[in-house]
Amino acid sequence: MKRGSVSETAIIERLERLLGGASSRNVVAGIGDDAAVLRSRRAPLVWTVDTSVDGVHFDQRWLSPEDIGARSFHAAVSDLAAMGARPLAALSSVIVPSTFPERRLLALASGQAEAARTLACPIVGGNLSRGGELSVTTTVLGAAKRPLTRAGARAGDEVWLLGDVGLAAAGLLLLRRRGARRVPGELRTALDVCVGAWRRPAARIADGLRLVGRARAAIDVSDGLATDAAHLGRRSRVRIVLDEAALGRALRPELVASSALLRVTPLSLALSGGEDYALLATGPSGKRPRGAACIGRVERGKGVELVDEKGARRPLAATGFDHFRAPKRR
Repeated sequence: MKRGSVSETAIIERLERLLGGASSRNVVAGIGDDAAVLRSRRAPLVWTVDTSVDGVHFDQRWLSPEDIGARSFHAAVSDLAAMGARPLAALSSVIVPSTFPERRLLALASGQAEAARTLACPIVGGNLSRGGELSVTTTVLGAAKRPLTRAGARAGDEVWLLGDVGLAAAGLLLLRRRGARRVPGELRTALDVCVGAWRRPAARIADGLRLVGRARAAIDVSDGLATDAAHLGRRSRVRIVLDEAALGRALRPELVASSALLRVTPLSLALSGGEDYALLATGPSGKRPRGAACIGRVERGKGVELVDEKGARRPLAATGFDHFRAPKRR
């Protein structure tokens, strides 16, 4: 397949049409959401899989093996957070090239084990194989009394943000630019926060559980706020309107400080940057959970728009990460 010839969203839609007919009465939600939901006697089971590939999702020049193991695990479990699910257990499949030494493999596993303990999600099995490039695939099983999906947002809902956006994108950009090593101490701290956000993201399980019974729809921000808002809006068949001023107030001061050094606006990093794994949700204003920032509203229509303080609107393109269009991170 020629890179850039088709979008990831288009491929997923085609696969859903091709594979979606193979469902059964045990499937509550299948392809097209953050995770699949299966019927169970006690509580619905939530099942997801995520792969991190060297040169696509991470670069070994900027990450320790422990970082790779931990961040790949949190990225997978984040899908459960978006569904309002609690993780039960995980399987891990690791492919290592012949040049990858055993000590680094054990260090990677140590990072996985640390994340598994933090998230109370034991790794109970998996697979190990040789291959052309390092990759880590994590399958996670969870449970949710009332699973959240991307389909459910209604006109009149607020749009909520739980967690930070833009930090990981700023951190990656700093590393790519071999970032500003001689800077004042205060700014150095801000840069370290951004780099740390990219190296060690955290799945927001507690926030996802707090959304249950409050939110009507949710998604985790892995590919960029504008892109993931579009995913949620498309699934719910609504328009997502983001408030520029409200979003600006929700951004961390470390992002604002770092963006000045990078000569990129903090808003652009927030809208197009992924891998922060914040949660984006919609729900009635009276049910907004504590700590969630209201950054917009839901309307009838389609697409994603940004409205400024004067009420002027502009459509937002899906400018976040796309596996089928993005170049390898080399």
